Amino acid sequence: MNLTSTNVLDINEVVEAITAIGPKRTVIVEADMGSGKSTLLKLLHKRLPDYVPVYFDSTTKEIGDMFVPMFDKIDDTNVVRYGINEELGFHYSKPVILMIDEMGKNAAVKNALLRIVLERETAGGRKLPEGSIVFATTNLSAEGVGDMLLPHHRNRLIVVRMRKSTAPEWVENFARPNGLHPSVIGWVNETPQLGESFTDVDLRMGDVGSMSGVEFSRRLDELNPHIYHPKAPWRTAFVTWRSLEAASDILWENLPTQITLQLLIGAIGERSARDLMAFVQLADDLPKMAEIQSDPMNAKIPDTAPAKMMVVDRALATMEYEWVSNWMQYLARLPRELQGVFVNTARKDSYVKRNIVVNCREFGDWCMENGWMYAGDKK
Repeated sequence: MNLTSTNVLDINEVVEAITAIGPKRTVIVEADMGSGKSTLLKLLHKRLPDYVPVYFDSTTKEIGDMFVPMFDKIDDTNVVRYGINEELGFHYSKPVILMIDEMGKNAAVKNALLRIVLERETAGGRKLPEGSIVFATTNLSAEGVGDMLLPHHRNRLIVVRMRKSTAPEWVENFARPNGLHPSVIGWVNETPQLGESFTDVDLRMGDVGSMSGVEFSRRLDELNPHIYHPKAPWRTAFVTWRSLEAASDILWENLPTQITLQLLIGAIGERSARDLMAFVQLADDLPKMAEIQSDPMNAKIPDTAPAKMMVVDRALATMEYEWVSNWMQYLARLPRELQGVFVNTARKDSYVKRNIVVNCREFGDWCMENGWMYAGDKK
């Protein structure tokens, strides 16, 4: 049974759950590394703009970073109060959304956080503003990176598993709206197994425990040679949605091929880097943006569907006000489904260049003529 479809929540469902129960109970979100756990705070703040977003990274703290003793006197009695780390957000007067990241890794800090997690209260007796939301994130314990919640901790919390976004979900909801490199998007579109969890691969693989090391390695490379697996320590670099952002940053620099390749190997591993470079070479055969901008009615239309899609993704990532009109003329020459991909992405509130596109007269004309292609509210 595939974990991307059962017994788990997607990222938007996790946000909905935390919004509802978060003021009363702390939700611990377990998820694969690099799958978007840190994005939860941004999405929650977007939904609750009047709250103050507060990020606390447990991995960078020791117990002495949490509370500092401060001497005081009450009714002639010497007492010790505690100063609280600013990153916990207790000094705000408005409700906060406190995200405790990687809570499962540091046992001492985890114990010190328990009253905050359970009661919204510190050891010094201070409470977070009424209505504040507290949630935490941690990696899957099966990943073998030190995350562990003891049974009596789990029993006092609500633990949910967040699945990785599938490849199409990541492209539509994150990569395109945020202008990631079209070669990265093209590769992800053509390589859907990048959205798998290692737990999904194990389910497809069968009885892993009975396999020899050589057989396991062979089967893993057959099924998914790109992602992290705790039983494959030789994969020191691998693909996550986070490392693909790094790959995009590398490609946008237009460095010499050998430098680009070595940087990509360091970010996502050699097999993945070489596969991605095939899409970089495909991009070299696309029509130049200058050709589309200066002569949209005669600029080359690529022959293959992946290349045509990459032209659309490149335009979304590099769009400027000066050539939106010409781009709309070129877009009209592409297949209708690709026109829909461009327009529906451009209409998203999360698209970083939205205002550049939607204020273009030709864009408005297209929307009037093709309203059936994007019925419903913008996402």
